[in-house]
Amino acid sequence: MLAVTDTELLHGPLENQHRELGATFAPFGGWLMPVSYAGTVGEHTATREAVGLFDVSHLGKALVVGPGAAEFVNSALTNDLRRIGPGKAQYTLCCTASGGVIDDLIAYYVSDDEIFLVPNAANTAAVVAELKKFAPQDISVTDEHRSHAVLAVQGPRSTEVLAALGLPTDMDYMGYADAEYSGIPVRVCRTGYTGEHGYELLPPWDSAPTVFDALVAAVGEAGGQLAGLGARDTLRTEMGYPLHGHELSLDISPLQARCGWAIGWKKDTFWGRDALLAEKEAGPRRLLRGLRAVGRGVLRQDLTVLDGSTPVGVTTSGTFSPTLKVGIALALIDADAGIEDGATVTVDVRGRALECEVVKPPFVEVKTR
Repeated sequence: MLAVTDTELLHGPLENQHRELGATFAPFGGWLMPVSYAGTVGEHTATREAVGLFDVSHLGKALVVGPGAAEFVNSALTNDLRRIGPGKAQYTLCCTASGGVIDDLIAYYVSDDEIFLVPNAANTAAVVAELKKFAPQDISVTDEHRSHAVLAVQGPRSTEVLAALGLPTDMDYMGYADAEYSGIPVRVCRTGYTGEHGYELLPPWDSAPTVFDALVAAVGEAGGQLAGLGARDTLRTEMGYPLHGHELSLDISPLQARCGWAIGWKKDTFWGRDALLAEKEAGPRRLLRGLRAVGRGVLRQDLTVLDGSTPVGVTTSGTFSPTLKVGIALALIDADAGIEDGATVTVDVRGRALECEVVKPPFVEVKTR
């Protein structure tokens, strides 16, 4: 969270609606965000068991347009856009020459000459700047942060919610369709950050209130709840999904974060290719692992992980799992420590040793995709 005043923060298109619905707010990524409405645990559980509605309009948007835009983006970002085509989206990373991660993002393949990107809020300007720096003269890269809102409908009953609005639901995972609701254009994608079956909707920024109000009503009819940043974080942590600034950063490579699957290793070029190939050859010096508390205690970020009395790593995220009713964490563990899944380590929680089992995420099994 950022230590800034409300006047320095950016505000989304739905803030008035959130206040009327009783949201509590906190700063995140430079934006004032709804953290919770009726309690994180209830919102988390509703998403796992029915459906949750999240406003994540703080997420960045960028547009790359021009002859060969897809080819240019493919030469820059890690994943291989040649694996997909129009109507598909792809998780990918923007890396430095040394293999650090500027950001992880979703690329929407609109056409060979148009790629729409959704980076993280705080990193949008950096991603746009890097792409602009290397883009050919006939390719434009524009920051479209306030072009669209982003509304995430996540959970087993998410299809029911979209159907109530007459929106498409039959696309494959990471597929998208451009549709309309009450004359408002809406891009609907089978993506999400909870592990549940779900969708992310991108209406125009100024039209977001109309779409949001309709979703609120449909989610209520489906037995779901509005959900804030708190539940978004507990849900993604249960799935072991990385968050930039925690599991990915300029100092944490995709390989260390176990995101090597999002790298097109057979491509001739992408930013950071040489460094990442060298790291792959040598083996990353540390790896992201899951920790599940054996005893009582809540795990947080930046706690020391010990094997006996020897420090072997540090937690990158930690929370209380509403599903498992125990503390869980993600942690970077030294590769040469020889720690395997099923091993027991301890975490220094404010001077108290908390015993934890090393596990492979996800921490919970969900019916996804």
